[in-house]
Order: sequence, then structure tokens, then C-alpha cells
Amino acid sequence: MPYDVVIIGAGTGGIPCAVEAARHGARVLLVEKDARIGGTLHTSGGHMSAAGTRRQRERGIADTVEEHLADIERISGGTARADLVEIAARHAPETIDWLEEQGFDFAPESPRLVYGHEPYGVPRTYYGKDGGLSILAVLKRLLDEQIAAGRVELWLGSTAIGLTGGPGVTVLRNGVDEVEVSAPAVVLATGGFAADPELFEEIEGVPLVSAAHPTSTGDGLVIAREAGAAIAGRGQYLPTFGGLPHPTTPGKAYYEERPLLVAAERAPWEIYVDRAGRRFVAEDELSIDRKERALAAATDGTFWTVFDDKARLSSVPMVVGWSPDDVLAKAGTRKGVHKADTIGELAALAGIDPAGLAGTVERYNAAVAAGTDTEFGRTHLPAPIADGPFFAMENHGITLITFSGLDVDEQLRVRRADGTPLPGVHALGELIGAAATCGNSFCGGMLVTPALTFGRLLGRRLATGTG
Repeated sequence: MPYDVVIIGAGTGGIPCAVEAARHGARVLLVEKDARIGGTLHTSGGHMSAAGTRRQRERGIADTVEEHLADIERISGGTARADLVEIAARHAPETIDWLEEQGFDFAPESPRLVYGHEPYGVPRTYYGKDGGLSILAVLKRLLDEQIAAGRVELWLGSTAIGLTGGPGVTVLRNGVDEVEVSAPAVVLATGGFAADPELFEEIEGVPLVSAAHPTSTGDGLVIAREAGAAIAGRGQYLPTFGGLPHPTTPGKAYYEERPLLVAAERAPWEIYVDRAGRRFVAEDELSIDRKERALAAATDGTFWTVFDDKARLSSVPMVVGWSPDDVLAKAGTRKGVHKADTIGELAALAGIDPAGLAGTVERYNAAVAAGTDTEFGRTHLPAPIADGPFFAMENHGITLITFSGLDVDEQLRVRRADGTPLPGVHALGELIGAAATCGNSFCGGMLVTPALTFGRLLGRRLATGTG
């Protein structure tokens, strides 16, 4: 059948775009390269943010869009796209209220303050009991309704391999047949490129250690760039602090075993050191944003947590799911986990400069004895690193999302370098880059919520010419 809208990518932004366009009368083709819909929602925590929602009011939380905008400005340092942030924040309450109306299964404690990234000033972070899967449960039901009504056609296992004039797109359907599809509007919603090491290093400028969804290979960015689209957000990349290396796969982090490095959630007994054995931040720094920036500025993205046996036994467990006995068992058998009887031997095993680490531990122990850390201002100084055996866990600044993406205008039309739009081609979600709505920061909920919000707004506008 002829289509009014062709959407590439059935994830956080693409599905609501398809649903809303179909609800308003458009004939929609939704193309997804995976064998299932949902994209990153299968692995995402699904954090969303909005101010002035019904759920906040019911819980006595006073909040406004203006306060939300001010917090985004504070956290991002004014580096996000003001026009897109304004649209996203203004419409975010509608998105949260809409999800609630559709039966979204909120975690009972949300909205709340979340400390995994720089926190907002008031509780405005929302998520479901099953993280991103709670969002997908709502989106899938709504999409299935539109498919059953004959208003959306879904092609799974099919990859967009090029844009054509008209506008249109060439799709490799079921991995076999090349099909050219034309429509008045093409929407690219294929996500980021944090699962493609070469593309990531080219655009973001640093080596990739990824915990991203495996389908995040930049398909939409590649075909749009070939058609003349510009890239925005370069130089805004910030690593997530931090992650253990994957046990078997180079260039990947193992996010299922996350180190607990957020001081607001776990007081550290360990120190963090770089390859030279030097500390680079106060380990008890409450601002995760400051830690991420220190990691990006002072190291090559690799660091080690160094601690002794007393810390292993006495501190809150350092890795999700690991007991003190697990740390002992994994030392020497799990990649990146090392144990030795002396600091010098530990440094040699881990690949840290022995003299540098020995000097750092000596200065840290002196700081513990004096009760003050003159180097970095750490105040939580529970014990020296003195009781062997000694341990080092390798960590990396990891990548879950990409900050660069296709340049779009306020109507989400993809732009060339001269600012002119590619006719009929739009983009949303992570494909426009996290920097568009987060700037050079991790701003809670400002990737998932804009994807949902922009998807709904764009689908409605393409179908009706309004909104």
C-alpha cells in the first residue's frame, strides 16, 4: 500500500511516532532491523523526567517547567540545545500523564531524586517497575492496536541502507531483498552508534568501551550523512563513571556487574588511580558529574580501584551482586581483578606504575592518619590501605549513549551543513545525539523523555500538519 510516513527504527522514539501518526490518519510503515521491537528499551533503566505532572501533585511535590529548565541549564552548563530542551520540557508532563493514562506501571517510589547522575533539585525522575520494559509494554500494546487496525505495517529484520530522493528509503528487507519505499515523510529513529567502535572513535574522538545495546550501530546516521546531513554535538562526549571490562569481549564493559562508585549510595574505602598510579579525584565526591569530568580530563579512560583486605571485608560490597568472598574468588580469574601480597606486586599485575602507586598509597595512608586529605579534599577516610592482601579492580569510563548525532531544526528536520533541510527527512531520539537535550552532561531523563515526546509530536504533525 502507499505510505504517508516511513519510520526507520521501532524503539523509544519510533514507536510513539508511528502510533501517533496512525491515530491521526496516516498510513505508516515502521521498519526495524532487529527481530523484535523496542531497541534500547530492552536494556535501559527507562528514566524519564518531567515537572508539574499529575503524579507529582498527588504526592505533594511542587514543581514547574521553569524549575526543570533551570536544572537542565545548571547540570548541562548551558551546553544543550535551548530550543529543543524548551520543547521537550514543556511537553514532558503530557508524556508522563499520557503514560499513566495508558496504564504505565510506575515504580511506587517514583518520582524521586536519583544520584546515578547529577541529581535534580526536586524529585522529578520517573521509571517503571521493569525499567525500560515498562515503557515498551505500553508502546507495544498501542502499536499492536494500530497494526491490527491496518494503519501501521511493521517490517522486522529489515535494515535501511540508503536514502533516496522523493523522499524515500532503500530497505534490505529480511536481509535479502532491496526494496525502495517512497513517502512524503521519512523519520529516522535508529538510535545511536555506541556499538560501532570505528564510527564511535571517528565521531566522538575517544576509544570505545561500550555497554550499549548491540543494535546501536549508527545506521540512520550513516545513510543520512551519505545524503548530505550534518553532524551536531561533536566534542560533547562524557564517559559514564565507570564499569568493569567484559570478561571475554574487548572493547565492551560488563554492565550487569556494575561497580558501586556513587558516593551518595556507597561510601568508598578504596582509592582510584590511573596508569601512573596517581589519584585524580576525591573518591567520596558527591557530584558524579565532577567525577566523570575528572576521569575524562585526567586519564585515558582507564582507572583502578585499589583497596586492602580490611576494605574488602568491612565496606559495602563494591560491585553489584558480589560478596567479599566473590572478590577473593574472582581475583586472578576474572579479567581486570587482581590480588597480591604487596603494593608493588599488585601494580605489576594490574599494569600500574609501581613507584607511582606506592607513593600514592603512602600519601593516602598519611592523609588517613592526619585526618585530612590535602591533595583532593576527601573527607571519608575510614582506614589506611595497609592490611594485605591488596586488590585492584580495572575500571573504564564506559559508553551507554552517544552525544553526537544528526543536526535537526526545531521541527526535527534533518539539516545539511549549510542549515538547509534534507527534503522530507526527519530524525529523533538518540540519533540526534544526547547533546541535543543533555549537552555535555548526563541530565536525568532527558534522553528517554524527549524521544517519547518528540516521537508523539512529530507523528501528530506529519499526519495532520499541526502540533
